[in-house]
Amino acid sequence: QVQVEESGGGLVQPGGSLRLSCATSGFTLALYTVAWFRQAPGKEREGVACISSSDDSSTADSTFYEDSVKGRFTISRDNANSRVYLQMNSLKPEDTAVYYCAAAWARYCSEKVRREDTMDYWGKGTLVTVSS
Repeated sequence: QVQVEESGGGLVQPGGSLRLSCATSGFTLALYTVAWFRQAPGKEREGVACISSSDDSSTADSTFYEDSVKGRFTISRDNANSRVYLQMNSLKPEDTAVYYCAAAWARYCSEKVRREDTMDYWGKGTLVTVSS
């Protein structure tokens, strides 16, 4: 019954924006830390953003952004609607990848939690292509 499904990917020009959505069901999203991963052709999958299950924004590990996307991407969550979003601005060709939404039964986005093998649920991915 657990479902995680990404949407919002597509073709966008460099400098453009996309908003990815992650719809979940079958579990209580508010109890889970959620991360976005991406995998570019020929490269390993990497974590790009994470948002904790805690509502304490003062906690250092409440959010995480990979250095290459920091300042351009914003992760957010809507627990009432069981959704997580990734707003991507100023997109670059190197952002081209399949983007995955994943959830872990954890409180914070610590380095340990952000590991792929820590994630409990995964979506199938949505393709983002940044090209002119």
